[in-house]
Amino acid sequence: MNPIKSRREFIRDLGLSAAVLPFVANLPSLAGLAKGHRKQRLVIMFSPDGIVPNTFWPDAEGTDFAFKEILKPLEPFKNRTLVLKGVADRVRGDGDNHMRGIGCLLTGVELFPGNVQGGSDTPAGWSSGISIDQELKNYLQANPLTRTRFGSLELGVMVPEYADTWTRMSYAGPNKPNTPVDDPYQLFAKLYGQKKDQETLESVLDDLKDDIAKVRSVVAAPDRKILDEHTTLVREMEDEIRVSRTRDVGHAVPPLEPGVRRENDKIPEISKLQIDLLVSSFVADSARVATFQFTNSVGQARMTWLGIKEGQHDLSHEPDSNAAAQEKLTKINQWYCSQVAYLAKKLAETKEPDGSGCLLDNTLIVWTNELGQGNTHTLNDIPFILVGNGVDFKMGRSLKYGQVPHNRLLMAIAHGFGHRIDRFGNPDFCGAGILPNLT
Repeated sequence: MNPIKSRREFIRDLGLSAAVLPFVANLPSLAGLAKGHRKQRLVIMFSPDGIVPNTFWPDAEGTDFAFKEILKPLEPFKNRTLVLKGVADRVRGDGDNHMRGIGCLLTGVELFPGNVQGGSDTPAGWSSGISIDQELKNYLQANPLTRTRFGSLELGVMVPEYADTWTRMSYAGPNKPNTPVDDPYQLFAKLYGQKKDQETLESVLDDLKDDIAKVRSVVAAPDRKILDEHTTLVREMEDEIRVSRTRDVGHAVPPLEPGVRRENDKIPEISKLQIDLLVSSFVADSARVATFQFTNSVGQARMTWLGIKEGQHDLSHEPDSNAAAQEKLTKINQWYCSQVAYLAKKLAETKEPDGSGCLLDNTLIVWTNELGQGNTHTLNDIPFILVGNGVDFKMGRSLKYGQVPHNRLLMAIAHGFGHRIDRFGNPDFCGAGILPNLT
C-alpha cells in the first residue's frame, strides 16, 4: 500500500483540507508501513573555517577517550558519539581549498571549471556531482515505505543571499546546488503551509482546528496522543517565531555589511528555531534527510554573544602562536558543538510516534567542516563527528585513520541506510571500499 496515497484518501474521505496532511502523515495507523519498519534519518551539520586541533581531537583511541574543550557539549551523548580523525578530502582540481572544501565535502568529486576566483589557485564553478544527502534522498524516495513529503530539507543559519561555490554544500546533481532555507518563518511556511504576512503571523492551527478535531474523533487513542503532542509542538513553534519577529532588541539595529543576511547577533536565536523546526519535521515525517549549514565557507560570523568581536574567518588565519585567537576559535567551535548537542538533546527527548524509542535512536547526525584547520587550509583531518544511532555503527569511540579519502565515509553512510553503492564521487578514491571499523 502506498502510504502517501492512503493518507490523502483519508483526508479526502473526511472532507478535510490538504493543509492537515503534516499532522496526520506520521500517525502509525495511517502510515501504511510494514510492521517493524525503521525510520532512519540523516542530518549533516556544517560549520566553517576549520577547528583548533589541540582543543578538538581526543588523545586516546577506542572507548576509553576523553572529550577536549570543543567537544565537551557532547559529553551527555558520549556513548552515542563517534570521533573520526584522519579522514581527508583528497579531491583536487580547480578552486582553492575553501571552495573545494565545501563544494567537494558531500559530493566527493571535483568542481567544474568556472569564473569564481578564490584566494589562490584557479577559479572554479559548481560541483560536478550529486551530494550524499541527495543521493540518499533519491534512494529513500524511490521506495514507498521510505518516501516522505519533501524527501530532504536544506536548512541554514545566516547563509549569504548571494550564491557561489563558497555558499553551497548540497547538490541535486552536477551544476545543481541546493539553496538552504535560513529564515525560520519561511521554513515554517514550507512545513505547515502558513502564508500570512511575516508581521501578522496567524496560527495555522486556528485555521485547521475543525479539521484536526475531525481527525481526533476517528483515530485510535494512541494516535490522538501523537496528534496532540504534534499540535502542541507546532503551537510552541508559532509562539517562538511570533516573539522573534516582535521582540524589541533595545537599541537601533546597525546596518550590516554587504552579503551578511539578517542580523549577526540573532544567530543563536535563529539556530534554535531552525533546530526545533527540523525536529518538528521529523515528528511529521516530512523528510528523513537534512543538511544544516551555519553561514558558509570563509564564514565571518562575529560571535558577540561569546564576547568575540572579530570575524571568524579572520581569526582562523591567525597563527597557532596567537594564544588569544586560539582561545576565541576554541570558544567559537565549542558553540557550534553546543548546537549539535542541542539537536541531539531534542531528538533524544522526542518519542518516535510508534513508541519504538526516541528520534535519536533512528537519527545519525554528522557534524563536519570544509577544512581541518583554518590557518593552514589543510584538507587533511577534516572533522567528522557522528552522533546518534541512525545506522548500525558502533558508537562511543574515538577512531584514527591514515588520511583515508572521505569518499569511503560517504559510502559507509550510504551502506548504513541499505544503499549498497560501491563508489561515490571520484571513483579513484573508492577502490578500497567503505571506511573500515565502523561497525
